[in-house]
Amino acid sequence: MSVFTRLYRGETRIEFIGTRRRWYLASLLLIAICVLSIVFRGFNVGIDFKGGTQFQIKAANTSLTPKSVEEAMAKTGHPSDGAAQEVGSGATRQIVVKTQELTLAEVNTVQTKLGSELGVKADTISTDSVSSSWGSEITRKAIQGLIVFLVVVFAYITLRFEWKMAVGALTALLHDLIIAAGVYSIVGFELTPSTVVGLLTILGFSLYDTVVVFDKVAENSKDILATARMSYPEAANLAVNQTLMRSINTSLISLLPVAGLLFVGAGLLGVGTIKDLALILFVGLAIGAYSSLFLATPVVVDLKQREPQYRGLAKRVQAKRASARLAEPALVGVPAPDRTLRGTPAPAPKPGARPSSRPARKRP
Repeated sequence: MSVFTRLYRGETRIEFIGTRRRWYLASLLLIAICVLSIVFRGFNVGIDFKGGTQFQIKAANTSLTPKSVEEAMAKTGHPSDGAAQEVGSGATRQIVVKTQELTLAEVNTVQTKLGSELGVKADTISTDSVSSSWGSEITRKAIQGLIVFLVVVFAYITLRFEWKMAVGALTALLHDLIIAAGVYSIVGFELTPSTVVGLLTILGFSLYDTVVVFDKVAENSKDILATARMSYPEAANLAVNQTLMRSINTSLISLLPVAGLLFVGAGLLGVGTIKDLALILFVGLAIGAYSSLFLATPVVVDLKQREPQYRGLAKRVQAKRASARLAEPALVGVPAPDRTLRGTPAPAPKPGARPSSRPARKRP
């Protein structure tokens, strides 16, 4: 049977649980890299969160560059807050530059000076201002929404399964959150409200995939303490293998359109307005599929193995299998019974059978 056939039928025997320590180390390494980037590099936070004024200069059929726009912005007396960004291509090409929050009079003044420095008409420069108080309110609401989401998830899985599985699911979600945020910090994409929406979306996807695996774990481990047919790590590993094909299918189906959105829409076509949403979806879906297989269930197994009844179960399963191996007859190398040995009576003739005319062979 081919590997793909066994994968499709859920009959693979990949050791996810037995090798969980190496996956823990891989996750810790990724988390360490992301945390260091968040601490020392930070985020490219949009004006929706921190407030400020944004200028968008139409740069179609011009030689304007982000660097020249930053230099022109500095000459207006209001230097740019962060690097200027180029979005779009061709007729939709624009250069976006941000500065601190300005009054309406200051916006008009900067708009006129910026157009003069760049050699473009002032009315081709659009502006967008957000107050710092509104930005801080958006940030607070986003954090509150994330905390409420995690609390509801923990409560649901505790009621549906048990608190140990809730801890495993929450560990996977926090793992996905840190790595997704770290990738945003490393790449330097702008953090916008669309990013928060995408983040909640990928956390929901990761939770769905994890619950599917947990449901199979609960099914395989039902009455496992009474029957002692397998240990809890074996039941969990079997569940992950049985749901592996489903996880691969859902991940690929979700990743392919998001990859098109990110690499074709934002990369090739230059649609900058969607790249913040596309990146968080792509990274989150990929890391969510990883954590549901290699992190959530192994954490549950480690918590379960701390309980005396499950440690005793593992010992009973091993003893039961050892007894079964000893009870099996050693068939290999044993000769078949020989009825021609001396002292063995000859079989009685069948009724009505004619006596053989051949003389009996004498034995020495």
